[in-house]
Amino acid sequence: MTDGADSTNGVEGLTVEHRTDPLGVDAARPRFGWRTASRVRGRRQTAYRILVASVPDRLADGLADVWDSGRTDSADSVAVRYAGPDLHPSTRYHWTVQVWDENGRRQLPEAPPAHFETGLLGTDGVTGWDGAQWISMAGKVPNSAGSPLLRRQTALKAGRVRDARLYISALGVYDAYVNGRRVAVPQDGGTTYELLTPGWTDYDTTVNYFTYDVTALVAGKPQVTLGAVLGNGWYNGRVSDNSVYYSAAGNRLALKAKLLIRYEDGSTQTVVTTPGDDWRATDTGPYRADDIYDGQTYDARRELPGWTTNGFDASAWSGTEEHDFTTRFPDSRLVAHPGESARLMPEWDRRPRSITVYTGGGDFVPDPARTVTDPTEAATAPLTLHPGDTAVIDLGQNLVGVPRYTLRGPAGAEVAFAPGEMLNDTSAGADGPAGSVYRANLRTAGATSTYILKGDPEGETHQDSLTFYGFRYLSVTTTATVTLTDLTGKVATSALRDIGHITTDDPDVNQLISNVRWGQRGNYLWVPTDCPQRDERCGWTGDTQLFSQTGLYNTDAVAFLSHFQDILIDSQRTYGADGAQFTWIAPGARYNEPEPASGWADCGVVLPWTVWQMSGDTTIVDRSWDAMTAYMDWIRARTGDSYAGQGAIFGDWLAFQVTSTQLVSDAYYAHSARLMADMARATGRTAEAHAYDDLFSHIKRAFVTKYLSTEDGSTEDGRLTVRSSLGSPPPWTPGGSPTRTEDDSQTALLWVLKLGLYDTEVQRRAIVRLLVENIGNSAAYKAAHPDSTRVGYAENTLSVGFLGVNVLAPVLTEEGQVELAYKVLHQDAMPSWLYSVKNGATTVWERWNSYSKEDGFGPVEMNSFNHYAYGAIMEWMYESVAGIAKDPAHPGFKHFFLRPHLDPTGRITRVKGSHRSPYGEIVSEWAVRESEFAHRVAVPANSTATLRVPTADPDSVREGRTPLSQVGGVTYLGFEDGVASYELPSGHYELTSALA
Repeated sequence: MTDGADSTNGVEGLTVEHRTDPLGVDAARPRFGWRTASRVRGRRQTAYRILVASVPDRLADGLADVWDSGRTDSADSVAVRYAGPDLHPSTRYHWTVQVWDENGRRQLPEAPPAHFETGLLGTDGVTGWDGAQWISMAGKVPNSAGSPLLRRQTALKAGRVRDARLYISALGVYDAYVNGRRVAVPQDGGTTYELLTPGWTDYDTTVNYFTYDVTALVAGKPQVTLGAVLGNGWYNGRVSDNSVYYSAAGNRLALKAKLLIRYEDGSTQTVVTTPGDDWRATDTGPYRADDIYDGQTYDARRELPGWTTNGFDASAWSGTEEHDFTTRFPDSRLVAHPGESARLMPEWDRRPRSITVYTGGGDFVPDPARTVTDPTEAATAPLTLHPGDTAVIDLGQNLVGVPRYTLRGPAGAEVAFAPGEMLNDTSAGADGPAGSVYRANLRTAGATSTYILKGDPEGETHQDSLTFYGFRYLSVTTTATVTLTDLTGKVATSALRDIGHITTDDPDVNQLISNVRWGQRGNYLWVPTDCPQRDERCGWTGDTQLFSQTGLYNTDAVAFLSHFQDILIDSQRTYGADGAQFTWIAPGARYNEPEPASGWADCGVVLPWTVWQMSGDTTIVDRSWDAMTAYMDWIRARTGDSYAGQGAIFGDWLAFQVTSTQLVSDAYYAHSARLMADMARATGRTAEAHAYDDLFSHIKRAFVTKYLSTEDGSTEDGRLTVRSSLGSPPPWTPGGSPTRTEDDSQTALLWVLKLGLYDTEVQRRAIVRLLVENIGNSAAYKAAHPDSTRVGYAENTLSVGFLGVNVLAPVLTEEGQVELAYKVLHQDAMPSWLYSVKNGATTVWERWNSYSKEDGFGPVEMNSFNHYAYGAIMEWMYESVAGIAKDPAHPGFKHFFLRPHLDPTGRITRVKGSHRSPYGEIVSEWAVRESEFAHRVAVPANSTATLRVPTADPDSVREGRTPLSQVGGVTYLGFEDGVASYELPSGHYELTSALA
C-alpha cells in the first residue's frame, strides 16, 4: 500500500468548503484546508500564510491583491476562515498557502495554486440572476405525457469569449445542453454526467442551483443555444406525497437558468430564462414518461434531431410562461448546492457476468444456445431476442444507477428492462419461476426502463437520465426481434471519492466490506437514503446517523452529510412536532409523520457531532446549534422531570430481540445530552456544556432507578436485571419480527455499557456478564431463558436491530471481550453479518434474514437488499481491526489511536487499513506470523498518534533492531495487559514485536 501523504514533500490537498477547486461557492467566508506531506519524522506546522489573488501570477509574496492573511502562528489547517474583503459574485479567486514547520522553516515546494469560484451570492432567487425567472412550457398540463424540452437560441456579441458560466436549477430535474452538447462535469481526470440534478430538498424551503464552466461549449461560436430536458424527479411524484409542495393533481415542472458570458474586452452578455416566445418548449419529444419509482419510457421515433443546436426550427413549439413557484413559496431560498452532485462513475461500471435466455410458452425454459455463463464472454456477447423470450442478465453486483444499452431492430419495437436485486428460486416468497428476476420487494414501484426503437440499422444507444434503479439483474423482453449489445450497469452515487480501505486475509470478511461499500455508494444519492429500489428511497434519519461514522471513514462525505443536516433542519421546522422535533425522514416525503422517534430524530444531534469528530470542523455544530437546542428543549418540555425520552415508534428496528421502545428513547436522550455537552465545550459554550452535563446526570439517575434491578440490592451475588421489557414494543412491527419485549436484551445491555448507565463497578461487571451470556447463547443460557427469542438461534449470534448494530462490537471491545466480538463477526449462522454473505449478498440487506436458500424471501413489505444500516460494523473494523481510531479529545485526527486488536480466533492474520484524514493518509497494516507481530504504520504530518502494540515483551517492540522506546521522538507510555503503548510523531514506521 502506498501512502500519498509520504510520497512528496510540501503542501497538498488544498480545499475550499471541503471541495477541490469548487465552482459556485456561496459562503461569504469560505473555509480553507490543506495537508502537509513530508518524509521527515515529526513534521508539524507552526504557522501558515494564505494568499488569495485575482490571477495566479499575483500569488507571489507581497502581490496578493485580494487577501494576505500574513504569517499566522497556528497549527490549524482545517476549516481556516477567509478573512479578507467581501467576495464578489461569479468571480474566480486563486489561492495558495505557505506553511512553516517546527523549525521555523517554510515548507518547500509550496502548494500549487488552487482556485475557487463564487456563485451568485444571493438566496432570494433575484440577486445575481439578472432577471432569470422560473419558466414552464405554456399550456403544459401536469402529469400529461411527454417531458418538457426547452430551448433558446441567442446571437453572441462580436469578440473573443474569455469564459462562460451556466447557473441553473429546476423544479424537477434537468439535463442541460449548450450548443448541442450535454453539460458534463470533471471527474477523475475526465468528464462524466450527473444524474438527477439539482437533487432533492424541501423545495418549499430551499432549492439548489448548480454552476458549470461551459466556456469550451460557447467559445468560437456565433450563436449559443441553451437547452434543457425537465423530468419529474422528486418534485412531482408520489415519493413526495405528504410534503408541503406536493400536489395530487401534479406539479408543473420549471427551469431557471442564467448563462453569463464574459469577453476578453471586459464586456459581458447574459442569457436568462424569461416567459414568452424567446424560450420555446415542446412535450412531443422522445421522453414520454419518467418517475423516481416507476422508471422511464423513451420513444426514439419521437427524437428531434438537432433541437439542442443552433439553427433548429422551433417555430412550431409552444412559448413559455412564468411558473407560480415564487408566489406559492415566497420564502423559499435559491442557494448554490454546497457539495457535489450525484454522478455516473465510469470506474465502477459493471458488465454482464452471465446471460440466460428463457423461451416463451409459459414454461420459462432456458435456451442453451443463447445462454452465456462465462463472464468474459457474457461481458461483450450480442444477444438476439424474439417476442416471448425473456433474457435475464446478471451484472454480478447489486448497484444503483441506470442500464446503458445498444439495440438494433425494427422501428416501433418496444424493449423493456425490468431491474431487480435477486433471482427467484423455488423457495417461499418467490414471485415467479426459478431463474426469473424477483421484484415483489419493489412493492408498488414499477421500476422499468422502456425503450421504443426508431429502426436505426447502425444501432441505438440509450441510458435513462430522469430516474434511477437499484439492481443486480435485468429482465429483458421485447415486442419484436431485436439484438442487444454493449449492456453496462452505470453506477450513480454522491460518494465520489473513497478515502478509506480495509482488506483482510479472510475472504468472507472482505466480501462483507465490499458489501458495505457498495451499499453506501448506492444509498448516498443526493441524500442518504434507506433503499434505492422500492417505492420508498427516502432520507431516513436513523439509518443516516448510525452509519455516518462508517460513511465518513469510507468516503469524502463531509459536504454531503453537512448538506443533509441543512435539509434536516429545514424539515424540522416544517414537519417536526412543534417545529422543534427532528424528523424521521428528510426531506419531507410520503412516510413522514411528527411521531416520537428517538434514534431517528436524534440524527439532528448525532450527525453534527460525527461530522465534527471526523473532520475537525465545528462549522456544522454552530450552524445546527439553534436547531439542536430547540430539539432538546422540546423533549425536556414534553417529559419534564421524569427525564424520559420522547418515545421511539421504531424502537430497535427489525431486532431479533425486542427492547422496550421507552428504554431505547431514554438511552438516546442521554446519548444526545452527552453529545450536546461535548459540542458545547468545543464551541466555547461553557454554560451550555455544564447544563447538558447536568441533564445527562439527571437522565442517568432516572434511567438507573427505572431499569436496573437486583434481587437483593446491589451486592456482588445479587442478580442484576436490565428491565428492557418495561414498556411497549414498537407499535408496528413488520412481518417475521418478534413482538414481545424481553429483559436483558442485547441492545439494552449495550447502551447501558456505552453510556455508563450504572452506578458501580459491580453493576458494570454484572452487565458485561449478562451481555456475554446473551451473545454466547450457550445451551445452558437457552435452558435458563426458555421464553427468549434467543432460544431459536446459534451460539455467538447477535440479536440487535438498527439501534444496536453500531454499538455491539465497539462495546464488546471496550469491555475486554475482543474474542467474542470476532466470533460474532465470523459467525455466518442467522442472525449475523456473514449470514447474508453466505447467501450470496453483494450489498448489505435490510433484514438479517432478507433471504436464505433454506427459507426463501423475507416479508415483502420491508425487505430491501440494499440497505446500509447493518454495514455500520465497518466503523469497528477501522477502529479495532485495522486499528485506526479517532481520538474524541482531538477531532479530525489531529491526534488519533493506532490500536489493532488481533483476532483471537486466528481466522484473520493480515489486515491492511488506511484512511485519508484531514492531515493526510493514515496507514495501519499488520500481520501475525507464528509468534511475531509485524505492523506498518503511517502518521501524517501535523498530527500525532498513540500506538498500542500487542506484545508479550515491550523490549521486543522494535523498529529494525532499535527498541521503539529508543527511537527519536517516540515516547514510551507503558505496558499493561499485553499491550505496549507509545506516543508517535508523524512519519512511517515498520515495527515488529514478539507475541510469545
